Amino acid sequence: MHLGATIRLLRVDAGLSLRDLARRIGVSSAYLSRVENGLDAAPTPERLAAIARELGVPPTLLVDVAHRVSPFVAHYLEQVPGAGMLFLEMARRGLSGPQLARVREFLDAEFPMRAAASEAPVPALAPLLAPERMVLRLTCAALEDALDVAAGRLVGSCPGMSAPGLVAELKRREAEASSMVGNGVAVPHAIVEHAAPVAALVTLAKPLKAETPDGLPLRLLVVLVGGERGRAHLVRLAHVARLASHGLAERLADEEQPQQLLTLLTELEALR
Repeated sequence: MHLGATIRLLRVDAGLSLRDLARRIGVSSAYLSRVENGLDAAPTPERLAAIARELGVPPTLLVDVAHRVSPFVAHYLEQVPGAGMLFLEMARRGLSGPQLARVREFLDAEFPMRAAASEAPVPALAPLLAPERMVLRLTCAALEDALDVAAGRLVGSCPGMSAPGLVAELKRREAEASSMVGNGVAVPHAIVEHAAPVAALVTLAKPLKAETPDGLPLRLLVVLVGGERGRAHLVRLAHVARLASHGLAERLADEEQPQQLLTLLTELEALR
């Protein structure tokens, strides 16, 4: 289970203490600590929505990481029972990712969403990447080795920052709270003044043993750099955690062609 690790990651980046967040959502610090450490079951969708609002991210992101049913969906199914049959038909047909993307395209064209009913869109990860910032099937002995390689690919987008300086900043942030979000994925990140949001992606030739929240070895790193903290930064972190919960490492870790990996990532993001 890695929901708790995601909550802790976002809480630290939002500048909130465990006690602050617990007080804001009306629970004890002990309870929230148990959730963050994976000792208690995932909170209810309603409580997840409250946590998300305090952290400044769309509630659907945390609900999706937890694989919970959104309160909005549950309410809709109560109001329109026939919608459940449509979900069942899609399951019976075993629609693939690209097929579901086609269904979404049809919905967008025939039944456009009212602006008031939609959340602000979650910025996609794929546009932050480029083939030259993708290191595939890297052989390394420790997380620090992967960070060194990623920093070398990212430093050109960080004004006034050297590669060793960027590695030091990534490690400093890692010491505050682990960037491991589970399912074989980590999202190391750093705030670098005047840097535009950019990402590097590293897949590992051999899974790396590390202190992960679910005990699964590390297979893929999404290394993020941006110029400022705030909602956009937190949403990007939560979005990567959501992708991880939906098989990001399993889908991408064995790919050997950067362009094909970008295509697979774009398809995965289209479904979220």
